Amino acid sequence: MRLKLAIQKSGRLNEDSMRLLKECGIDISNGFNQLKAEASNFPIEVFFLRDDDIPQYVQDGVADIGFVGENVVYEKAKKVEVAYALGFGKCRLSFAIQKGEQFTGPQFLAGKKIATSHPVLVQQYLDQHQIKAEIHEISGSVEIAPGIGLADVVCDLVSSGSTLFMNGLKEAETILNSQAVLIKRNNLNAELVPILERLLFRMESVKKAKKNKYVLMNAPNAQLDKIIAVLPGMKSPTIVPLATEGWSSVHTVIEEADFWNLIEQLKALGAEGILVVPIEKMIL
Repeated sequence: MRLKLAIQKSGRLNEDSMRLLKECGIDISNGFNQLKAEASNFPIEVFFLRDDDIPQYVQDGVADIGFVGENVVYEKAKKVEVAYALGFGKCRLSFAIQKGEQFTGPQFLAGKKIATSHPVLVQQYLDQHQIKAEIHEISGSVEIAPGIGLADVVCDLVSSGSTLFMNGLKEAETILNSQAVLIKRNNLNAELVPILERLLFRMESVKKAKKNKYVLMNAPNAQLDKIIAVLPGMKSPTIVPLATEGWSSVHTVIEEADFWNLIEQLKALGAEGILVVPIEKMIL
């Protein structure tokens, strides 16, 4: 029995999804315009679909799980469960207005024409703030709507904001921070649960590896207690005596977010020859 996974058939989310599967040691050969493919070394079958259709396919049981943006999950509002945050495809759903305008809060939108590809989420925001506005649903190139007179405001996905800038717009209000997530159907077949758990275990190992660095350094024995005290480590650092008397090699794992602060502290405590190595996988 194979776990059926739905991913976006093209675009950035497809590339990131396929890269993640490869990093998890899952080999999938997908040819040009291929609609499905099986892994050669893991019990999984991949379907390549439009991202907007993935929640529906998962709800209906055509696929067991799917990789899709949170914005799509909440916009489509299908009966699926968000099981895991994948950590890529990060963006935000935001209102954008003309550069010369000043956003004064939700009431700014009252009576405005809003162009968006997310009418459900926009309507929820308007209802939450008791605002009446006119929503125009557009499937693509939402940012050009004000320029052609179709709308006063847009609500679109934003990553860097460069597309808005090129169209004379500026970001005004974020209504959803989104990233790619793994969704699964309700009442997943019991025989498939262990396969999903294996996949989640591999993905978590890959994610943890990206957030951590393996660090090796030479340290004077007289300062070891102080150095160990500032190192987080998975349990405790590994200490290996060096041929040079009075010195040891210290090995540990440091989170990326704390990296530079810790390195500065270590240098101040006398650590030398600090070597930083990326971690490919991290099994806890």
